[in-house]
Amino acid sequence: MAATKTPCPICRGASGDSELGRVQVWEDARWRLTMATDGEVAGFSYLEPKRHVPHITDLEGEEARTLGTVLALVTRALREATEAELIYVYVFGGGIPHLHMHLAPHRSGDALNDRMVRGEVTETRLPSGATMFVSKEFPPLPRAVHAQVRERLRRILEVSEGTN
Repeated sequence: MAATKTPCPICRGASGDSELGRVQVWEDARWRLTMATDGEVAGFSYLEPKRHVPHITDLEGEEARTLGTVLALVTRALREATEAELIYVYVFGGGIPHLHMHLAPHRSGDALNDRMVRGEVTETRLPSGATMFVSKEFPPLPRAVHAQVRERLRRILEVSEGTN
């Protein structure tokens, strides 16, 4: 990726990486992987498309088709390189308007937060051994709300499958 004078630090390549405190460690024709130069988690990395893509919903063509393959490749390698138990993948959209996936190698007892909700959280151990986290500040929505969203999503995906 050629460095440009764009205000997007990710689009600026190495000069943007310097500003963001990271360095590139891998790339292919459409994707690049950068890693933080400091921080609480060794190996914390970012996978981003080379083309300026504001959100994951804006991926097109080969970017969309290769995302899974590339994500699997880099997370497997990152897990091996860091000897992590697993790699968390986060996609946030508010900080920099260029799609970037946060790849966080996780080891027991490290600095990462495994909770996805804000506020004081209660933990309930499920029969499977999994833990359910529920925020006291943001109680669960009614099941009917979830059912409505599920049905809308199913209908949208059925229409989408019909167009592919």
